[in-house]
Amino acid sequence: MSESNRQLLTLGIFLLTIVVAIGLYAVGLIEWTLIAPVVLLLSGLWMLALAAIRMGNPIRYERSGFSTMALGLIAIAVGGAWFLWGINWLYSIILVLLVAAALSLAAALKRK
Repeated sequence: MSESNRQLLTLGIFLLTIVVAIGLYAVGLIEWTLIAPVVLLLSGLWMLALAAIRMGNPIRYERSGFSTMALGLIAIAVGGAWFLWGINWLYSIILVLLVAAALSLAAALKRK
């Protein structure tokens, strides 16, 4: 898959995540203040899928699949922490620390 097709696919997925978040709000599953965290969560999931695609077919002088995976996990952590803040702020801290631990373990195992 060429890079321009990946970029176009990413734009389409991002617009779809916005539609899903607004749809969840319209149905009444989330409040309007949680639209941005849901978009971050879903975009992070797409970044993980994109990382898997990039690991299978790396492009020279482009962001690596590992880097894309790290950005996806960070987006999921930020969106999840924002979402969990309304429940209990300790859950937000636990999620961020869990993702930081996962990233450090993945980086350590990658260097082997």
